[in-house]
Amino acid sequence: MTEKLTLVSSCLAGLPCRYDARARPDTTVVQAVAAGKAIPACAEQLGGLPTPRPPVEIVGGDGHEVLAGTAAVLTVDGDDLTAEFVRGAELVADIAATNGITHAVLQARSPSCGCGTIYDGSHSGALMNGDGVLAAVLKSRGVTVEARRGESPQPPVCPTS
Repeated sequence: MTEKLTLVSSCLAGLPCRYDARARPDTTVVQAVAAGKAIPACAEQLGGLPTPRPPVEIVGGDGHEVLAGTAAVLTVDGDDLTAEFVRGAELVADIAATNGITHAVLQARSPSCGCGTIYDGSHSGALMNGDGVLAAVLKSRGVTVEARRGESPQPPVCPTS
């Protein structure tokens, strides 16, 4: 019998894919990926967004409301990146389905990966109850989601000048 794979946020696996081009590695996640027990994915990059990219928050609800069309993923300047977030979340959920993954470990608080708590849309650092877009898509497909906050952000591999 083959061991079940876990889906993990790429930044928790040590890949510098966060909006600020940094990683936020979690030792357990890094080890699981190295052992072939976990697959890292970044919904924001798969959705077509560059790294680095402007920070965003969900305005008007959480990831479930984004999927329902009643909330949006916006930069502090009001640029709407909802389509990219939804596209990336669907692609990551497809990766999970293709690999028979039923559990995910995602970066806490993120507008993509947050589970249970996300930033509140005010771009002030305030938190609210809710899920990010990827967490919402995964949950809708029956995947259990666990949030982790990796260690302190690592410096960017390539400084963003």
